[in-house]
Amino acid sequence: MEEATPHRAAPSVPRSGSRHRHLPRLCLGTADGLRRLVNFSDAVVAIAITLLILPLVDLASSIGPGGLSPFLRHHSAQFLAFGLSFAVIGSFWWGQHQMLEHVVGYDQLLVGGMFLWILSIVFLPFPTELLSTATNSGQGVHALYVGTMLVTTAAVLIQEWAVVRRPPLQAEEHRGEADLAPAVILVALMTGVFVCVLALPAVGLWTLVLLLLSRPLERLVRARRAR
Repeated sequence: MEEATPHRAAPSVPRSGSRHRHLPRLCLGTADGLRRLVNFSDAVVAIAITLLILPLVDLASSIGPGGLSPFLRHHSAQFLAFGLSFAVIGSFWWGQHQMLEHVVGYDQLLVGGMFLWILSIVFLPFPTELLSTATNSGQGVHALYVGTMLVTTAAVLIQEWAVVRRPPLQAEEHRGEADLAPAVILVALMTGVFVCVLALPAVGLWTLVLLLLSRPLERLVRARRAR
């Protein structure tokens, strides 16, 4: 007689998210995965900033016998556009760095916001080049430049909302500290700048000074909450 084959129980299939028990089922990844996303984002920022300087490197070969001073005067628009975009990208990078400082995981909304942020940063050297060319500079170019910044701020708001709505994405010792107000204020101010660029073309990019109101407005919001 044949011996009965012992019945083997089918291996249990782990439920979604069981590998990352410190995150809820709807979360996609861990701190290691987030670190790769942040590293990718940092690399994109570095490339975008490098692209800003390349047109100026090409212009260096056109320095004539007159020396450096006439060259700088003739290409002042290009240098100003480079300085502005360098400051813009650096500011956005620093803001994202602070926002993700105490984040330990990610979900679909956070990843989507990060990729929208990356897309806008990658695109910014294009309106910068248009801005630096005096013959192309105008309302349309200013609107494109500010519109790109508006997309970046909207992406920041999406990322912040992803972190705020799901506290387990935050480090336990900093859980609940994420604040949506600064991102909302920045989007509101950038929307105002965009509208002013369209409605007041003579003012141009000087409307960006409205962004200086962000810090005072944030302090005002914190003071009202503290009452």
